[in-house]
Amino acid sequence: MSDNNNKNAETVDKGYYFENGFCVFTEHFLLKRGYCCGNGCRHCPYQPKHQAGNTDISKEFVQKL
Repeated sequence: MSDNNNKNAETVDKGYYFENGFCVFTEHFLLKRGYCCGNGCRHCPYQPKHQAGNTDISKEFVQKL
């Protein structure tokens, strides 16, 4: 398995990765949490995005499942 595949597998297991010194949560992690934190997460699966407490999953994310 290549290093890139190992990194992708680790990201899926952890639910986050680091980019330019920032922790970036994956859609899977954010969905598992169950609600939007309102902090502007890059992979926010909720609609409307970035609205604290929101639990409505976006249609775009549902289509990926």
